[in-house]
This record gives sequence, structure tokens and C-alpha cells, in this order.
Amino acid sequence: MAGVTESITGLNLSLSETLLVLAATAAVAARWLPPAARGPVALTSAGVAAASAGAVALSGLRWQLVPVLVAAGLALPFALAPVLRRGAPRAPRRAPWWAAGPATLLCGVLIAAGPAASWALPVPVLPEPTGPYGVGTGTVQWTDPVRPEPATAEPGDRRTVVVQLWYPADRAPGPRARYLGRTADEARTVGDALAGYAGLPAFALDGAAAARGHAVPDAPVAARGGRFPVVLFSPGLGGVRTQNTAWAQEIASHGYVVAALDHPYDSAAVVLDDGRTVRTEVAASGDSAEDERRAARWTAVRAADLRFVLTRLGRIDRGEAPGLLAGRLDTRRAAVAGHSLGGAAALLAAAQDDRFAAAVDLDGFPRDTGPGVRTRPVLALTQAVGPDTDPDYLPRLRRALEAGTAPGYRLTVPGAAHLTFTDAPLYLPPLPSLVGSLGRTGGHRITAGATLAFLDAVLAAEPADPARALAAYGELTVHRPRGG
Repeated sequence: MAGVTESITGLNLSLSETLLVLAATAAVAARWLPPAARGPVALTSAGVAAASAGAVALSGLRWQLVPVLVAAGLALPFALAPVLRRGAPRAPRRAPWWAAGPATLLCGVLIAAGPAASWALPVPVLPEPTGPYGVGTGTVQWTDPVRPEPATAEPGDRRTVVVQLWYPADRAPGPRARYLGRTADEARTVGDALAGYAGLPAFALDGAAAARGHAVPDAPVAARGGRFPVVLFSPGLGGVRTQNTAWAQEIASHGYVVAALDHPYDSAAVVLDDGRTVRTEVAASGDSAEDERRAARWTAVRAADLRFVLTRLGRIDRGEAPGLLAGRLDTRRAAVAGHSLGGAAALLAAAQDDRFAAAVDLDGFPRDTGPGVRTRPVLALTQAVGPDTDPDYLPRLRRALEAGTAPGYRLTVPGAAHLTFTDAPLYLPPLPSLVGSLGRTGGHRITAGATLAFLDAVLAAEPADPARALAAYGELTVHRPRGG
């Protein structure tokens, strides 16, 4: 019902929320109606407001609707008073126009604020995956017994990552996974942390914390399809493993296993199995050279995380470690992807480890963190570079795409912003400077479509040139290896 109402109103309101807005509006307007209409309108708006407010309370009151409730609470007593006092010895008195006018304006502003806030910061509705498979998901925590945790000085503290898997599954009914976490508490913790990282009040992303995706937790792996290629994903700095859930679900529905990482101490919040929450310790120093060194260090740690997870997935496939996907993971066809700093980590991991057969960089600034030659093809999706973009971005990216022994493909997406390549357009205000001008789902279609076109070409048994397919998604530049 909520989805149907949203398509009708365009304001991301459920049916009960829409009725509440209409009832509050009618209560405010009753004062200005002809005498014969005031009573019926006041009584009807009171009844509808009470019923819809009760329904909203039962389904979960969103903060966006609080101003509407306040307006209804202010307007209804004045709208009902003349009706309830009808027949009294003294005729009921109405507020004079000079007092009623400002009060009506105030209530109108409060009512308008509700739909406006719901439109700007909605509960995200993730696009339905279009592939032939259903999608299952599960989350695991893995500790590298070899690497110390670089963010702490505690002896014996080993690097731990939380990994969420999306995989092809048989289509079956079942509860859909929460968007931001395994439990309601984890989703709220992560939502609050993301809001804080962005400088917003904690409640601002309550909609994202309440959302669900399309994957079914622990669903049976698809009976058909054999062994599935693997795509590892690293989020942006301060991001979380679920920040590209729509992309991951779409990729998985087409026959890939996606493994997205939480990187403790630079993800906004990572909830561990023992209940601890590790929050980001990322902070800018104010010195550009020092910040560059920090970014290179975080990139190197993330690249090591990605290589560790690929090793762990290989062990699961061989039956050396427990896992639902034993015998179904084709780690010989593994790609590594990431957004922003995660994209830089993906490029570095691909240069360091030939087990990665391809790399996808979603608007990530490459970091030079040591020797290593990329021998596999890479796709870089970027926003259009303008005068406000870092002038070093394109030269650095061009060098990275030309430094390997395989082609690099840069796809410039018109109308994109940095966050276009994530789920952010689904739940942040649709401001072009923030999330681009492609609408709520346009960026997702391009990002997922281009990624699939690239992976299908380069991970096939007989690799093909992805250039023709990629050109349909933006402005394509092919970078050939130097001297090639």
C-alpha cells in the first residue's frame, strides 16, 4: 500500500500519512468556509485525523509527520468549538480574522513541512532487481590471524572485518533483509552514525534505518547456475557495507556473488558480533600532505582487507571453512570494486593481487601506495569533472588507467555527482550538487548497468571488448597500456 500511495502522491507518504495531511489541511481551512460547511468539514476532519493518526502511530510515527500532528492539534479545537457549543445560550464566537490569519499561515507552514521533509528524506524504496535469480543475503565476521589491527596498540588485537554477501538464490517468500543492519538496533546505530558523519541530526536518516531491501536472509542458494563469479566491494570513506545495496542486489540477481566490507575504524559504524560498535576515527588534519599520507595508509589497509576476504572466500568454496556457498564460488573469476576511497582500494588490490580478474572504480581518486602493476582490465565511472573538481583527479586517474598491461575504461556519466554511484539518491534530498540530477534511481540504473556490461565482457570464458556496451551509459574513453 505504501508503494502505491507513493506513486500517486510523489511525496513518499503512506495512505494513512496522506489522509492525516489532508485532515489537518481541512481543519485549518474550516475557519474560512461558508457557515453551512464549517461544521461538517470540522467533524469529518476530526474523525479522519484521529483514525489516520492512530494508523500512523501503529505503523511507526516518522519525525517528518510531527509538524502535521502539531498543526492538527492546534487547528482542531478551534474548528470543533463552534460545533460542540451549538445550541448553547450564547452563540459561539469565532476568532477575529486578524488573529485567525497568522494562525492559519503558521499551521499551513507546519503542514507543508511534513510532506516536504518526507520528500527530501524519505524511507528509501530500493529498485527491484531485474535479473533471473532471486537474491539471498548473509553477514559474517572474519578475523585475519596474521595481521595486527593497525588502528589500536592492543597486543593480540587482529584485523577484523564484517562482510555482507548477496548471492543468487531461488525465488521464495520470506522476510526481506533490513537495509542498514541485521537487526533494528544495528540499523538505528548505523543510521545515526551515517547522519553524524554527514553533520546531520541523528533522526535525519531514520527512514534509511527503517528500510528493507529485496534480499532474503539466508535464502537457499540458487539450484541452477553452477559456480558464480565473485565481486568484492569497498565503500567510501566513512561509508558502510550497505551503501551500495541496490547495486549489489542487481549484480547478484544476474548471477554474481557480491561481498561488501565494513572496514572498522574508517567505516561510520561497525557493529561486531560481540555487540561492540567500532566508530570511525577518520579525521582531517588540515595539512594537505598529511591528509594525503593518511588516505594512502587507509587505502593500503583496505586493499589488504579485500585480499584477505578473497582468500577466505576461496577457503569456503573448497570446503576448508564453513559457509552457505561452499562449492559455488568461482574465485578464478573475481572482480574488486569500490566507491571513492574504496575505489582507490580496489585499484590497489587489483595491482597487488593477480587473483582479481577485473576492477571497478566508482569515482575514486587513485592513491599511489607502492609497487604493483595492474594486469587486468579496469572500469572507472566518474562524474563530469568541472572547475570545482580536484585538478589532480583526472591526471591521476589517467595515469592509473594507462599504467597497467590491460585496457582501462573511463565512463563519464553526465548529470552525476559523487554520491550518484551509491544508494544516497534514494534517501537524501534530490539536490544536483549533492546526488546529481539523474533522479532517485537514474544513477543506480547506469552504475549497475555499466558494471554488469563490463563484468559480463571481461569475466566471460572468452573475454570480449566491453567498449560498445559501455558507450550506451555515458561518455566512454578507452585508455590503452603505454606502449601498447
